[in-house]
Amino acid sequence: MAERIHFVTGRLAEFSLRAVLEELAPRAGFEYSIDVLGITVAALMTTDWVARRINVPPGATRVVLPGYCQGELAAVEQAAGVPVERGPRDLRRLAELFGQDTTADDDYGAYDIEILAEINHAPQLALDDIVSEAESLRAAGADVIDLGCDPDGPWAGVEQAVKALVDRGIRVSIDSMDPREIGPAARSGAELVLSVNSQNRDAAPDWGTTVVAVPDDPTTLAGLDETVEFLANHRVPLRIDPILEPIGFGFAASLGRYQETRRRYPDAEMLMGIGNLTELTDADSAPINVLLLGICQELGIRSVLTTQVINWARSSVRECDLARRLVYYAQRHRTLPKRLEPRLVMLRDSKVLCHGEETLARLASQIKDHDYRLFAEDGLLHAVTSGLYARDADPFALFDKLQASAERPIAPSHAFYLGYELAKAVTALTLDKEYRQDEALDWGFLTRDEQYHRLDRTGRQGNAGDKENPRDTEP
Repeated sequence: MAERIHFVTGRLAEFSLRAVLEELAPRAGFEYSIDVLGITVAALMTTDWVARRINVPPGATRVVLPGYCQGELAAVEQAAGVPVERGPRDLRRLAELFGQDTTADDDYGAYDIEILAEINHAPQLALDDIVSEAESLRAAGADVIDLGCDPDGPWAGVEQAVKALVDRGIRVSIDSMDPREIGPAARSGAELVLSVNSQNRDAAPDWGTTVVAVPDDPTTLAGLDETVEFLANHRVPLRIDPILEPIGFGFAASLGRYQETRRRYPDAEMLMGIGNLTELTDADSAPINVLLLGICQELGIRSVLTTQVINWARSSVRECDLARRLVYYAQRHRTLPKRLEPRLVMLRDSKVLCHGEETLARLASQIKDHDYRLFAEDGLLHAVTSGLYARDADPFALFDKLQASAERPIAPSHAFYLGYELAKAVTALTLDKEYRQDEALDWGFLTRDEQYHRLDRTGRQGNAGDKENPRDTEP
């Protein structure tokens, strides 16, 4: 028999919970019931408060409370007679409670593209700074740390830098055309050399490393075939990079050269340096990285070199780490790369739920307490409290309305709280994101979780079990 789970929620979340469970229950293989308790905002519940009101139907095997529900679970378990647990704070992540990915199958997350993350101008950095940056890039998802050398070398400290990283278990590549830097780097443990063409290929057999073959002239691929042939004849393992050009400097044609190279060398390992797009284009780097990783996936390019120098590309390594999983899954399963990786949807939310003015007006007529519930939808900021429903596009005008209707002056701490929340709400309206009071806006993998900080009208932190200021909205 299927497990039967009893979910507890408040009035505002009922619609969203039902929508989530309607899709999730068949997929996860359980039946469910929903207990909508007499409270507007489920986050204001406490376990003691729930224990006095919960009504568990026969046959239920466990109870799931809202993630924000405060207190010990034992009180609810005693009242329910079945195990009790908290769900996630965000309903959109409820699937994870049942071992389901939010959007994808169980095998989502695999990849076959390697990320090389470059430390630019490494010779100009102190050794400790190189190590620190390398550790940070590795933590973000980089597989290999590329030490970018300066053109006026050779770098006297290259051996020390490579050895320091290798001793920490970090894989290293050296980005130089100068054999005077490449040789010492290879002897110290660098496993890859970027790059080799007719200028330095004669020295490549002595390095004992894999090298990246590049054309002498990227616009025509001139010299590439000769370099590949030389390296193959000398048994030097190689990858090929035809060189990606920036937009306005032959970008489309350079993409064609990657296709042409794959046609010429169907079994060769290839690399794409993607910084010429992410660093040199006035646009957020995440969608650019997804597109470029998609091209790499389809062409069988199994290595990408990225940088994160300019501010709009400062999270490129993490973006590539997520993107390579997304494009791998899409190609392997012949499915669209859509609703698979919410962590890459950062600027705008994929879907925004609206309660509607009629629902909010009805809420104002039902609740008894004087705490403010804030909403952002249909281009307006909405504030609801007992007997009051105010709305305005201007947060200052809305606050004036709240002050005018307040029974007593709004405490400074609570005014600060309202200002903070309204600022988030305005941001949500501006970018068409979903706003949920007391929760962080969803910025994908860049989201910073917030501590629960709702305040009552006196400026004190609220508590659903506060007898002097009861939070339930039971009739």
